[in-house]
Amino acid sequence: MADQILVRDTIFALSSGTLPSGVAVVRVSGPETQNALRAMTGSIPEPRYAKLTTFRRDDGSILDRGLCLFFPAPASFTGEDCAEFHLHGGRAVVAAALEVLAGFPGFRAAEAGEFTKRAFLNGKVDLTGAEALSDLIAAETEAQRRFALANTGEAHRRLYEGWRQRLIRARAMIEAELDFADEADVPGSIASTVWGDLQGLREEIGLHIAGYRSAEIIREGFRVVLLGAPNAGKSSLLNALARRDVAIVTDEPGTTRDILEVNLDIGGVKVVLADTAGIREAAGRVEAIGIDRSLQRARDADLILLLEDISAPEPFTGVPDRPTIRVGTKADLLECGGGTAAYDCTLSAKTGEGLDCLLELLRSASETCIPRAGEILPFRSRHLALLNETIEALTLAIGREHEELELRAENLRVASTALGRIHGKIDVEDLLDAIFSTFCIGK
Repeated sequence: MADQILVRDTIFALSSGTLPSGVAVVRVSGPETQNALRAMTGSIPEPRYAKLTTFRRDDGSILDRGLCLFFPAPASFTGEDCAEFHLHGGRAVVAAALEVLAGFPGFRAAEAGEFTKRAFLNGKVDLTGAEALSDLIAAETEAQRRFALANTGEAHRRLYEGWRQRLIRARAMIEAELDFADEADVPGSIASTVWGDLQGLREEIGLHIAGYRSAEIIREGFRVVLLGAPNAGKSSLLNALARRDVAIVTDEPGTTRDILEVNLDIGGVKVVLADTAGIREAAGRVEAIGIDRSLQRARDADLILLLEDISAPEPFTGVPDRPTIRVGTKADLLECGGGTAAYDCTLSAKTGEGLDCLLELLRSASETCIPRAGEILPFRSRHLALLNETIEALTLAIGREHEELELRAENLRVASTALGRIHGKIDVEDLLDAIFSTFCIGK
């Protein structure tokens, strides 16, 4: 693909994040990079060695003093000539540097994700690797960091390309029988030998697809819903775990109507904790809508925390069939002794008693995805859709035992094309903008 791409513009952007900062890194990539280096620093630094230099405007006045690096093509991130200017991170300094670069002929500011897009177009990274880089930048927890880092390698490309090559070989066998059946070295039933391998391939892909939920939990978070009667202490617990006032807490039933969420980092796993409307029969119209939403969110949850006020229990039926931890709240109001046997955990959001126990239960429940953080899993819905398309086409091909070979070969073509699109081997032009627009400017 890289041989077909002709990139004329030289792009630049601040790549180091929000200003002001101690150091700001301005990145440049494209055919005019060396001209910018000569104009601003007076020379081309030795490749991949940092050089302390003075950056100047076009009139010779000093802009800043800092480090400069040069990465000649093709041994750079984008595959083009690249440079980095390490400047002092003041807004005026960076604005002046960007203004100078914008004044050079053939230069323009980079779009979101354009450096990585050029790396893909020049064969330096495949689509799955590019998506993993985006996840690495967005990682908030240790599990997300490990998972994204594992995905930046070529393991996905090798896996999907290996599967695609098996399909291509199967198609070749079928087409050999169709086109060269009269040749002595092409037995008439050669195509029949491929179906056993394709059955095994379908099973392999199916097992791979089954890992998507684990990947989704690592990337998007382990979904936990607080469920219970009004005044069961859901909002108080949410605030206590978030360590800030997220939800309004009053003695009036029905205070919470909309679903409130906070993200927690528990044992390196992102946990999305949702506070919901209290469940009760006698509810007004607006509150009833909130209750319906609460139950729907609970049905989609990975875990339900079923809260009950120990001092005034109000049990209710209709809890969705999801993994559930029963939590007794307001333990500070309970007289010493009984009343706790029915719960997995008892606590007081007011005093903090029992919160450590609950956090340990949440850690144990959510860490089930951690062992898979280093595995090769489909980690985007785009991958899942194309893998399902592959499975469907394979199933059709395998199931058409009594139909024409041409139809079965076409199904295999559809399957191999779907696999190729995952890592960018085939027909991805319509996906590029959607994928790379999710990156930050400068990456």
